[in-house]
Amino acid sequence: MPDQEHVVILGAGFGGLELAACLSAALPERLTITLIDHNHGFTFGFSKLDVLYGRQTPEQVEISYDAVAMPGVEFRREHITAIDPAARRVVTDAATYDADILVVALGADYNHAATPGFVEGGFEFYTVAGAQRLCERLETFDGGDVLLAILGVPFKCPPAPYEAALLLHEHLVAKGVRAATNIELMTPMPSPIPVSASASAAIVEALAAHQIRYTPDTRVTSLDVKKGQASFRGGSRRFDLFIGVPVHRVPDVVAQSGLTETGNDGWVAVNPKTLQTPFPNVYAVGDCADAPVPRAGVFAESAARTAAAHIIATLTGAGEVPAYDGSGACYLEFGDGLVGKVDANFLGGPQPVAPLRGPSAEYAAEKLQWADERRARWFVNPPQQRLPAATERLSPSRPARRATSP
Repeated sequence: MPDQEHVVILGAGFGGLELAACLSAALPERLTITLIDHNHGFTFGFSKLDVLYGRQTPEQVEISYDAVAMPGVEFRREHITAIDPAARRVVTDAATYDADILVVALGADYNHAATPGFVEGGFEFYTVAGAQRLCERLETFDGGDVLLAILGVPFKCPPAPYEAALLLHEHLVAKGVRAATNIELMTPMPSPIPVSASASAAIVEALAAHQIRYTPDTRVTSLDVKKGQASFRGGSRRFDLFIGVPVHRVPDVVAQSGLTETGNDGWVAVNPKTLQTPFPNVYAVGDCADAPVPRAGVFAESAARTAAAHIIATLTGAGEVPAYDGSGACYLEFGDGLVGKVDANFLGGPQPVAPLRGPSAEYAAEKLQWADERRARWFVNPPQQRLPAATERLSPSRPARRATSP
């Protein structure tokens, strides 16, 4: 039997978990896999909307990483302090890891301070804590001007702001204060999903049907909290409640590693066909990588499958494998229990395609089945996601191999 190869995966989101699952299933006797993340558990992105609108609590949507169950995979709950891609060495607050193959899947962080006034006077729902804080604010909200703004591009899960606006309408109707509320969604993008005219048109039509003002090609640059005004080039807008999608950035430890390039706006440069970085046997998948696809869990997952196929081929001499096609299915909540599905393929044809199917109750059930399949694939005895009614409102891992003390 050949010596075991050590694969170190940084980040246990969609990309890291799927990569670990693929490698574990393909070469369980050949690989030692170390999966590192500082968080206590995994949360599906759409679950933050469940927290925001009181469908579930933060505790209910988190799946503990103690439940990671894949042959040959060691999960380590540690904080990564340094990455040396040339040496394929990773330093954490607990150990140092030397990898034969290194995969960076650390996602994107948020730069709330990039928009002056946002920290002091804004709310966000892109973190579980932020969603819970905004949920508590909505409990006391009795009407006024709500401005929901996308503060920078790229950002995770392009449909999420539109889902949040449509579900906010539904929430305020149920609370009895919708008639006293104006809702506006402001974005620097020309359309919700630029590669799909049909999906964009359906979203804009849904916003209009729910009397949500839609303002494209406009980016909020600062907030005046005392005056309750959001400024943008050429004007300003007053608000009683400001909800923002924060500016995204690569995690600091990745920015300091030498993996990022100024020409890529600070993201990790990768070969779009293989997800390899310029460093030998170093890959990057998911939101931190500058692959020409949206930042979303489904694309991190498909990128991980491609990276896994290339790693397996390299180790086994299996030959060429298909290039990354940038495919994935995103689900989009329209309210009233209806969900649409966008089947996207960004790199597999002459041009990107992303048709919208639905919305329907059937896709709502399919979305939960999709999540349950991933729970079963990545975790042992994971909780199942329940399907809430449309108007329902609810006010030590083992030592890793090849690790030495720092």
